[in-house]
Amino acid sequence: MSNNRKNVRTPLKVRLRIDHPVHGELMVTTRDISECGVYVLMDHAPEKLLMGELVQGQVQGLPMEAPILTLEVVRVEPLGVGLRFVPGEQSDD
Repeated sequence: MSNNRKNVRTPLKVRLRIDHPVHGELMVTTRDISECGVYVLMDHAPEKLLMGELVQGQVQGLPMEAPILTLEVVRVEPLGVGLRFVPGEQSDD
């Protein structure tokens, strides 16, 4: 199987809060990050997130409050989901 990725993935394990318009707040753990997105592990119902949906995400546990970013669901797998950073979309909350 070939890997045609344009961006290098970097392993990164942090807690991420996802705010979903229907399911509310989901706490997940990231597996890796790249310039254009992040993969999150979901031990509970990754099918709650559907391809193409937009959600808000914020890294948790930092010494200062992280920005809230808009993310698009681009891949759904049994272990988790791939989220793409939506350029220019940052919440002012």
